[in-house]
Amino acid sequence: MIETLLISTLIIAIGMAFFLVRVLFVKGGTFKSQHIHDSEAMKERGIHCVMDQDREMRRKSEFAVEEKLARTLELQE
Repeated sequence: MIETLLISTLIIAIGMAFFLVRVLFVKGGTFKSQHIHDSEAMKERGIHCVMDQDREMRRKSEFAVEEKLARTLELQE
């Protein structure tokens, strides 16, 4: 049991060390963004963040309701 715990802790520590190499030893090093909208490969394929896709579809829909405008009109009545 202890042996398994030590081995797993060692594996995690080695992984963390590999992640930190870029941050510590590369000038201006940071972790790369993992967001879809920051990926060039995803942009080339036309794949966007779910929230961006949802926003896009709401704009394109012929049944889309201008929520802010509708709310403003309700308040004026």
